[in-house]
Amino acid sequence: MTDKELTVSDGLAVGLEYTLRLEDGEKIDSSAGRGPLDFLQGEGQIIPGLEQALYGMAVGEEKSVVVEPEDGYGLRDSTALQQIPVDAFPSDIKPESGMALELQDSSGESVLGFVAEVGPDSVLVDLNHPLAGETLHFDVRIATLRAASSEELAHGHVHGHGHEH
Repeated sequence: MTDKELTVSDGLAVGLEYTLRLEDGEKIDSSAGRGPLDFLQGEGQIIPGLEQALYGMAVGEEKSVVVEPEDGYGLRDSTALQQIPVDAFPSDIKPESGMALELQDSSGESVLGFVAEVGPDSVLVDLNHPLAGETLHFDVRIATLRAASSEELAHGHVHGHGHEH
């Protein structure tokens, strides 16, 4: 089987060119200038709604994909807001609105939060992904497609160009 006949299926290494826009047309991410995003299909390395839409596509094929929040970064969770006392911040960090913070959850896992608002004695941190609740509009093109090596499959990710995400 030559690479020309490959279509996207589990266990293949995919090089994906993409542009991501929100419902209002605002462009928020693109592979342009960075080179394609490399990932293993079927490993859940990209959001589920996009991964599902790629099955069966061939190299050079283009598609527009609309991903609902449930299949993207999830719905916004109004309970995922946390008040953190200002004095819990290291003295060299001045919290500002929109700033990303790495926090530990109760089980010691690291979670990413964003400062929603800064009050006089506490900071409101939003633990939702910034794209939670958003309908995502992807324009995608399959740039490369190849069988993943056994090592890549064992590790569950693509080796190579040094773009670690």
